Amino acid sequence: MQAIQLLKPKTFRTIEIPEPSPPGPGEVLVRSHRCGICGTDISGYLGKMPFFEYPRIPGHELGVEVLAVGPDVTTVAVGDRCSVEPYMHCGNCYACRQGAINCCEQLQVIGVMIDGGLRPQFVIRAEKLHVSTQLSYEQLALVETLAIGCHAADRAAIRAGDTCLVIGAGPIGLAALEFVRLRGGRPVIVDLDPQRLAFCRTQLGVEFAIEPEEELAEQLRSYGDGHLPDVVIDATGSAVSMSTSFSLLAPAGRLVFVGLTTGEVSFRQPIFHRPEGTLLCSRNALPEDFRQIIGWIEEGRIDTSPWITHKIPFNKVAEQFPQIIRPEARAIKAMIEVS
Repeated sequence: MQAIQLLKPKTFRTIEIPEPSPPGPGEVLVRSHRCGICGTDISGYLGKMPFFEYPRIPGHELGVEVLAVGPDVTTVAVGDRCSVEPYMHCGNCYACRQGAINCCEQLQVIGVMIDGGLRPQFVIRAEKLHVSTQLSYEQLALVETLAIGCHAADRAAIRAGDTCLVIGAGPIGLAALEFVRLRGGRPVIVDLDPQRLAFCRTQLGVEFAIEPEEELAEQLRSYGDGHLPDVVIDATGSAVSMSTSFSLLAPAGRLVFVGLTTGEVSFRQPIFHRPEGTLLCSRNALPEDFRQIIGWIEEGRIDTSPWITHKIPFNKVAEQFPQIIRPEARAIKAMIEVS
């Protein structure tokens, strides 16, 4: 069968791979139906993702169908539609024993360190599948992106009424924005792209979607009743933005880095010391995030309809991927139609 492989940065190719073996104990054979494109995939394509290993079959935001189950699997059944939790943890290291499986010392993310879902079928651990009887494959492929934002909002410990600044209106920033609102925060989003800000205002109903001015701190005070944000979530992956964000916190504020950069992040310590700021990082997501998000979409608390703006046929990935990631494409979330 055919698969899409990223041979090296900026080089996709179609390869022939063998049919997968039957699933063993604790395993499930799945068919890929939909695969979302996210910042990790773009960074991997551009050669800027520090954890990406080449050559690699990408694809970790997945909506899949169960084709066969291993002899001891009871949590899913043939025909189930599932979202994939793509973080393959070891279960034995210190992080896993503490319940922080998203920070496993031996973590292998499918589509990044091991082969992912841009292939018709593959075998995966049953515990990594989250079933829904209601959601479409496209909605199921969105769950992982939303889970990243959910986990970041959890790390921020958002309280009702908190002014929450999200920096970056890409998919992860927009996902964080969803959970700022669900937790009762007062959202402000900053981005350099007027089209993305317009999307936030018209499609997501965010009143304060703004382009940054030279004096960003003073600009934010005008949206925060005279004070800086209680929470700042930086989803840019920009070392410059991340460095600036230290100076944007209200007293006792929380700064969460959900974006990832290979650049150097720096700040003057008194700027962060004065408000007694707290710095947190947010990595991946946890199983309960997936379960919660599926339930909230099923209940109508999360509207996925504005998200998917572009679709790519499986056999057009090499041709269309470079076009879809250009700023002028105005893609919010692109979805690859694997089957």
